[in-house]
This record gives sequence, structure tokens and C-alpha cells, in this order.
Amino acid sequence: MANERLRAAIRAAGLTLGEVAQHTGVDEKTAERWITRERVPHRRTRQKVAELVKTAEVQLWPSLANDLYTRPNEETELVHLYQSRSSVPYALWNELIAGVQERMEVLVFSGQFLVEQHDILPTIKRKAEEGAVFRFAVGDEKSAAVIQRAVEEGTTGGLEGRIQMMRRYLSKVAGLPNVEVRTHGTILYNSLYRFDDQLLVNGHAFGALAGENPVMHLRRVPGGSMWEHYMRSFERVWQEATPDTI
Repeated sequence: MANERLRAAIRAAGLTLGEVAQHTGVDEKTAERWITRERVPHRRTRQKVAELVKTAEVQLWPSLANDLYTRPNEETELVHLYQSRSSVPYALWNELIAGVQERMEVLVFSGQFLVEQHDILPTIKRKAEEGAVFRFAVGDEKSAAVIQRAVEEGTTGGLEGRIQMMRRYLSKVAGLPNVEVRTHGTILYNSLYRFDDQLLVNGHAFGALAGENPVMHLRRVPGGSMWEHYMRSFERVWQEATPDTI
């Protein structure tokens, strides 16, 4: 498995792999093997990388830790923690969307940015034809939970409008095979974005806009409790949600 933690940390620092290689005095192919082959660089080089991306060595290479509180990398679900959804690299969203092979599932109130910033509709059409499954659970703008959330975050009417726009966008693909859109009126404790075995969890805080709240990047591993926890939550909402007829 690739070292997704290191890849994510480099992106979060606003750097390219080439720039990391240059700053640490190695060639780019060597640096690439740190990710693709999970090679662990020498101690002095590791320290330079950790300082450069402002992340502890043990977080980038958990296999270095011998204490009881850190699992080896192949068993670690948390790839990276972003301070806000706005700080998740644009390139990461695009890479995750483009990389979907089997399943993409989204739980949001709006999620409008997926269309307007990442042009997801053509990707859905193409990949659905290839057999990938897409499930979108978006908010019911008339539900009490949505109206309350809009008041709490100070966007009365705005959130409802964004949901209507997202539903209109998704109506262009909702009738395709392997694509299903439902609306829900549950309290949105977390927005969930699943791309095959990768999951972005956008937690929500009272009075804060979604883009201001932290995001966990998780990956699916055997026996991963966090992955199963959040996907069970998605399924509960999905079962309560109503097929969209817009």
C-alpha cells in the first residue's frame, strides 16, 4: 500500500514531490519510492522531511514507533487531519474523484462545491457507464434540520438555496444506471465523502460553516473501526432518505 500519510502531508504543506526532493537533497525518483513503495528514508532525511511538512516523523512513518499506542502503517486508518475543509488541497479532491473505480457515496446537506469547483457531473456519467456506483444523500431544504442549521450558521435561506441548486445539478445524472440521489432531513453531524477505499469526514461544529470545520482523511483497512463507524452512519441516513424526484 502507498504511504498516503506522506502524500497528504506534502499536499497539505503546499509542496510538490519534486520540491521535497530538492529540499532534502535526494532525486525525485527516490522521493517517489517513499510513497509508492513505502520506503523509509534515512534518519537525517526523515527529519528534514518532517520539518518541511510540519508533521511528526511517527505520523509520516508509523512503522518507526515501537510503543503500544501506535499501530504499524498498514493498519492505520487516519491518513491526514486537515484543520478545515477549505484547507483540503484542491488537487486531492480531484484525484479522489478521478480515481473512483467502484463506488462513490456522499452524505451532505448541499455539497454544491463538488459540481461548481470540481466539475463532477461528467465524471459521474463516464464512470457510471463503466459500472461504478454513485449514491448521493443531500438535504431536504424544507426539513426542520436544514432550516435550523441555516439559522445556526447565519445563512438563513442561503443553505436552502444551495441545496436546491445541488439537487438541480444532480437531476442531470440521477436517472442514469448506477446513480441514485436521495434527500434526507436528519441532523448532519458529519458530511461524508467516500471514494472507493478513501473517506473524507467533515465534522460540524455549532454555528460554523462546513468549510470552516476539520476534515479527517481515512482509508479502509482490515478491521478498521473508524471506517465502519462512519459508513454505518451513512447507511442509517440512506435507509431513511427519500428518492429525489426534482
